[in-house]
Amino acid sequence: MAVEGWIWRWGWGRRCPGRPGLPGPGPGPTTPLLLLLLLGPVVADITDGNSEHLKREHSLIKPYQGVGSSSMPLWDFQGSTILTSQYVRLTPDERSKEGSIWNHQPCFLKDWEMHVHFKVHGAGKKNLHGDGIALWYTRDRLVPGPVFGSKDNFHGLAIFLDTYPNDETTERVFPYVSVMVNNGSLSYDHSKDGRWTELAGCTADFRNRDHDTFLAVRYSRGRLTVMTDLEDKNEWKNCIDITGVRLPTGYYFGASAGTGDLSDNHDIISMKLFQLMVEHTPDEENIDWTKIEPSVNFLKSPKDNVDDPTGNFRSGPLTGWRVFLLLLCALLGIIVCAVVGAVVFQKRQERNKRFY
Repeated sequence: MAVEGWIWRWGWGRRCPGRPGLPGPGPGPTTPLLLLLLLGPVVADITDGNSEHLKREHSLIKPYQGVGSSSMPLWDFQGSTILTSQYVRLTPDERSKEGSIWNHQPCFLKDWEMHVHFKVHGAGKKNLHGDGIALWYTRDRLVPGPVFGSKDNFHGLAIFLDTYPNDETTERVFPYVSVMVNNGSLSYDHSKDGRWTELAGCTADFRNRDHDTFLAVRYSRGRLTVMTDLEDKNEWKNCIDITGVRLPTGYYFGASAGTGDLSDNHDIISMKLFQLMVEHTPDEENIDWTKIEPSVNFLKSPKDNVDDPTGNFRSGPLTGWRVFLLLLCALLGIIVCAVVGAVVFQKRQERNKRFY
């Protein structure tokens, strides 16, 4: 499906200039009137800013309160994080730094959309910078660790904005955005850039841009969508689209970053959370959403096959479950071949006996 058709169908369009970050009413004024008429019935499904509500208790917006202090209302920060009047710097362009910022309050929204205004920049040239930013919706907060400045084996959702390819054999083009859902059993492998636990991802050239860069994460009724606005066109571009995702309520939003031998400035300018007004069935309303285990139904993922730049399709990244299923199928295949071979060998032996 063409990108423009995707935008119309699923409610992503131009960001409203009057309300920064909000999706607009679809394609811009260049769209032919005939197309508008043909797609009229679909427009009603488009989020135009009227059906979503900014949740200030989960949002980080200028002007910041607490500039120059070690704390601020609604948000905690730790490590190398510093608060200025223009941005929250998670790490400076220095080696071996880690920093994070976390919302005070757990989020109990079933359907939400987070818009992040961020900036990654530094003096390092190509492949001489790192490591990137992680956006979190997790059970635990303010726990430092090896995964972009935060803990490994987390419970919840992570979106990684990775700027450095640790795996020299990778075919990916960096910077790279990827998604991971974890129930605490999976470990992020930095040496492979998280490839084994990645659900989906895309190349996104967000580093050292001279204009504003944005990322949006939408979660609604099991569907997780990530969009970017990196070209200074005031338009969202599709990056990740996954269905079958289950996330509980009561988790915390946060952002973290880390540097190693290489470094960058990692800045958060704003994080705006919107409540999506979505109707749920009575059965869904009766579920205790705080007890849901973070998980993904891989069979429903549209990213099992992804389109590479050459136009050829390649297999999506192998997750822990996919590796397990692949090994199980291989083992069953070996057993079947062994049984068939044994039966054939026994029949040949019986046939040979009849000739003596």
